[in-house]
Amino acid sequence: MEFNTKHRKLSKSKNSVRIPSSTKPRLSKKRIVTRKRKCVCLPENYSVVEFPAIWNELRQNGQLCDGTILCMDKISIEIHRAILSAVSPYFKAIFVNSLKKGEPEEREIVVDVPSYYMGLILDYAYSGTCTVTAENVEYLLPYADQFDVVGVIQLCCQFLLQELRPHNCLGIFKFARCYFCSELEKKGKLYIRQNFARILKECSEFKSLSYEELEDVLRDDELNVKNEEIVFQAVKTWVEHDLENRRKYIPSLLSCVRYGHISFKYFKAKILQWQPVIDDAKCQEALYPAVVFLTVLDSRPETEADLNDPLARPRIPYEILFAVGGWSAGSPTSFVETYDTRADRWFLSIHMDLSPRAYHGLCTLNNLIYMIGGFDGSDHFNTVRCYDPVINTWHERACMYQARCYVSVVVHDGLIYALGGYNGRTRMASVERYYPDKNQWEMTTPMNKQRSDASAASLCGKACIFFPLK
Repeated sequence: MEFNTKHRKLSKSKNSVRIPSSTKPRLSKKRIVTRKRKCVCLPENYSVVEFPAIWNELRQNGQLCDGTILCMDKISIEIHRAILSAVSPYFKAIFVNSLKKGEPEEREIVVDVPSYYMGLILDYAYSGTCTVTAENVEYLLPYADQFDVVGVIQLCCQFLLQELRPHNCLGIFKFARCYFCSELEKKGKLYIRQNFARILKECSEFKSLSYEELEDVLRDDELNVKNEEIVFQAVKTWVEHDLENRRKYIPSLLSCVRYGHISFKYFKAKILQWQPVIDDAKCQEALYPAVVFLTVLDSRPETEADLNDPLARPRIPYEILFAVGGWSAGSPTSFVETYDTRADRWFLSIHMDLSPRAYHGLCTLNNLIYMIGGFDGSDHFNTVRCYDPVINTWHERACMYQARCYVSVVVHDGLIYALGGYNGRTRMASVERYYPDKNQWEMTTPMNKQRSDASAASLCGKACIFFPLK
């Protein structure tokens, strides 16, 4: 699915009302712009509305119609003004003549819309849904935006979000920006950050990005690239597509690359020897700090780059694995290790506010990490601690009813389950579940067998399964 973002823009504001003529208004020219409205395209905000079946029955039978819409292809469609006004403040303003109070209400209007697209909008007005496809969404969304039919806008944005792929995401992103679908634009940009390497290879629209759009992506701290060579390759690909017109942007774009994460060998062979760099003193000047930085780093192979230096500041990892606590060197530990899946590297940190703990349960819920129960070498715990990786803080949560180490922990349907375990005296069959919104544990149906050292998982979001260790 490709999007032509250069086609005639049908609307520039979701809160616009066109002024009708005194007879058959043609909805195409003048508009009065009112206050800006909050974006309504976020798919999570969309809810299916069940419209009365009688509405569509009356439409199909042509009964009780009291208005007419004449489309640009000269096809006339009979409608019910009240029903269309219910889903579109735009049409309501036309039909009730809110701009010309005291004059007779309009019953026939002319629209600059093909009857096919007007029919889809009417499908939604009468039934609460319409068919959105890759072939019609590029024009259906602008027409729905033009007539302020929020439900169709949301259906289109839902469809586009599901269709995001490396080969079309740039087009969808630009399309969403063009029609003020800010939430879809935000999700599109997130997709671009997370899949940048594939986009560089698969998306033909990459070379058509504007300088500002490219720079915005390459400077992003959350750009998901395994190494900075990919960033330089993106600069090179974009520039060489139209070298004469884009040469002036090279110095600025070169500064988007974080050279502390590039080998000195690659830097000398690929970047310094790139012909546009050789030919331009400004490019060489822009690279001078990187030359000094990498020369010093290469002369001291035992020294690691200073991550506080802007040239070596790492991108924010896209995915991280956490290893928290555990038994090491004959005792529990409070060490936390994180694994950056993109960089294929482990990082060790010490959390001063985390006491040594082993044989605990660990799970994630709502982007928080919960450490449940455990053993510190002498005591068995019923305590629960919660870690927020964004702000790097631990917080105490409500304690369980029973102390548990070797506990099985699983998240199911938004709740945390702690199953079995060992309390220092006996293996247990009891089960507790935690409600994060209430910060409260409750006992629930125990298992048939006592068990500890078991694994737990949620199966298809419907059931929990447990595998005892022999």
